[in-house]
Amino acid sequence: MPPQKSDFITAPIGLTMIRTAVPMLAGTLAMSGYNIADTYFIGKLGEAPLAAVGFTMPVAMFAGCIFHGLGTGIMTLVAHSLGGERRERAASITTAGLALVVLLTSLLALIGIFTMNPVFSLLGAKPELFGMIREYMLVWYIGTPLAVIGMAGNSILITAADSKLASTMMIFGMVVNVILDPVLIFGWWIIPATGIFGGALATVISQGLSSVIILFLIWKKHHLLSRIPLDFRFIFKSWMMVLRVAIPSILGMILMPIGSAIVTKVVSDFGSASVAGTNAAARLETVAFLVPMALGMSMMPMIGQNFGAKRFDRINQCRRFAMRFALSYEMFLAIIICIFAPQISQFFCSESPEAAKVMTQYLRIVPFGFGFLEAHRYSGFTFTGCNRPAASAWLSGLRIIGCLIPFTLLAAAFGDMNWIFAARLAADVLSGTIGMIFAHRLTWRLLRESEAK
Repeated sequence: MPPQKSDFITAPIGLTMIRTAVPMLAGTLAMSGYNIADTYFIGKLGEAPLAAVGFTMPVAMFAGCIFHGLGTGIMTLVAHSLGGERRERAASITTAGLALVVLLTSLLALIGIFTMNPVFSLLGAKPELFGMIREYMLVWYIGTPLAVIGMAGNSILITAADSKLASTMMIFGMVVNVILDPVLIFGWWIIPATGIFGGALATVISQGLSSVIILFLIWKKHHLLSRIPLDFRFIFKSWMMVLRVAIPSILGMILMPIGSAIVTKVVSDFGSASVAGTNAAARLETVAFLVPMALGMSMMPMIGQNFGAKRFDRINQCRRFAMRFALSYEMFLAIIICIFAPQISQFFCSESPEAAKVMTQYLRIVPFGFGFLEAHRYSGFTFTGCNRPAASAWLSGLRIIGCLIPFTLLAAAFGDMNWIFAARLAADVLSGTIGMIFAHRLTWRLLRESEAK
């Protein structure tokens, strides 16, 4: 009996996206739980260990861009194969892709281990922190392949329309980490206290357990693991296909922290209160994207499967539903944030009236571009899902290099933080509008070409 077709290519668009997104909300929150738990328990050790972990964050963010990009490459190709009802091909790509992930992340981990001193010196870490940084990062690097297998495996579960299971595994990993953190950091019964080393070990163990279970589920439930023939040409071809999607995705994501760093440098010229207020608002900003991000996690596999199935009408419907949702949801949220901006700022910056004033300015201007920023992100998902990864990277470059950085540098000349925030708003609105136009043109062109055949 042929396998049943996925809901992504048969069920109603809006209902399916929402049904996929709802479980991912809990999973997305759980992913944040790793950092929150590590920060909380390591903070109990004192200022120096917490500072040491703080210096590891830029490295973790950079590595995260690479890991996420590799997962996107595998997910997109698996979605195309599943949509075209080629499950054996999907299984082969999954298996070859995960092998590539292990190979590349192991190589990156080795490079990271042997370059710890120069890298963290460049980041400004003081020599007295090097011992703790090395202690933490050695374990972190060794566990890197396990972490990436779990990330990529969860993406495959979502692609197979199993977001509930993917979310469950995210929550499972976070819970195990929260349990192990105090035990390994402070010691318990016969287990000795290992300090910052224990914090890293707790993360690696929790991610390792999750990865093993995820691999079992991918193999047993979804039959998406197979024995790869010992044919280097086949393996190399599969790797090149994954990298064709992964590399543009990685480049697009790396631009975001670069743009953020340049904006922070410009803001720093306005004083520490401006940096504090802007950073507080930026941290709060992530909350505004939780719901659209959960929806977006279903968007790429849905578009990918329908692209593989040549259901371009559904791709067009998916794009329109997601864009309309993002624009309306974020506009409603922006109005609420704008109204309560002073109260929100006072809550987060109660000890600094100047920082609270800057945060209020930010919250009354920047949020009105959130819908366009999310639409810009969705446009990238549309291009990647439709096998045009380079166009997605081009869109990221347009926003950061073409809009955000030059607009911010120009605004700085006016000597007023309001202009900096207006520059961010203009960058989001312009790049989001351009992304929506080009995504619209792509989906309608695919639809017209299919109807003409």
